[in-house]
Amino acid sequence: MKLATLSVLALTLVAGLAPSLVRAEEPERNIMASKPGGTHWPFAEDIAKLGKKCGLDLNLVQSGGSLENFFGVRNRHNTQFGIVAGDVLNYMNSYQSQNADVRSAVQGMRIMLPLYDAEVQVVARSGINSLADLAGRRVGVGPEDSAANLTGQLMFDILHVKPSELVKGSNDDMIELLRQGEIDALIRVAGAPVDALADGRLDERFHMVPITESVLKASYKPTTLKAGTYKFQPNAVETIAVKTVIMTYEYGSMKNAYYQKSCKTVADFTKLIVDNIDELRRTGHPKWKDIDLTEIPNGWEIGDCVRKGLDPNYEVQCTKAPADDSANQAYLDLLRKHLKE
Repeated sequence: MKLATLSVLALTLVAGLAPSLVRAEEPERNIMASKPGGTHWPFAEDIAKLGKKCGLDLNLVQSGGSLENFFGVRNRHNTQFGIVAGDVLNYMNSYQSQNADVRSAVQGMRIMLPLYDAEVQVVARSGINSLADLAGRRVGVGPEDSAANLTGQLMFDILHVKPSELVKGSNDDMIELLRQGEIDALIRVAGAPVDALADGRLDERFHMVPITESVLKASYKPTTLKAGTYKFQPNAVETIAVKTVIMTYEYGSMKNAYYQKSCKTVADFTKLIVDNIDELRRTGHPKWKDIDLTEIPNGWEIGDCVRKGLDPNYEVQCTKAPADDSANQAYLDLLRKHLKE
């Protein structure tokens, strides 16, 4: 990776180390996820619904991307979970030996559970048929802290391809800029299909750029976007994928009340997710079907509180039982009978 890229990312990491102000009324349990329109948000919603059934409210916190989510867990009070793209972990894992700020950022951070593979999706105008064709072009990479920004920089550095500019902004901005011809391509790293790419704004004028370079396939997981994933993508397209994970913190090593409560939250939600994984696959986001909970990113540890939640003897103490409709069924039957008389 080039020094220029490392310098920019290192500054981002240092900025992320600054603690945030916390309000007294902040919810006890928080999960950070990228804004609606990608895959992070519906996954966080599915997890929160599981908690709600048990009376364990989990608040969703919108973010600009995986870097912000990582540092939210690291520094934000009562934020036990963050959904993070694997490239953030790969970068930190490989660079921590060279940078004290990165070492500090990594300390205490743990994997909770591996989630889905997020496909690298490059949408472009006609005439652009490979990543090499993006040399000297303007490429939209979404928010500063997004996985697309980081993964885009890494891919272009590996390939020695130099776009004229990596344009940053909201993901909706990227789509509009592409439609207006202000950028030549956009990159999204998210579980396909991405709602924002499938909402009809992108038509037959655009296409998905295949990623076939062997050097990238050696660094990432090769995969294929099925034909018809998007209306503007009638044929199957080769690409690569980045593992997405839920990050947490190593609360189990601390004994004060805050850490004990946070550890219990991590253990509770670990058990809820794992015990209900079949239900999530049936009723949650389609990407739940693709999850392999054994695919732990290299160089990262599973947290003690996660292991606590997976202990066969561990039980989640629900604060309230789910509403039992059958308890009132006899009343409803009698009422209907009475009203008919």
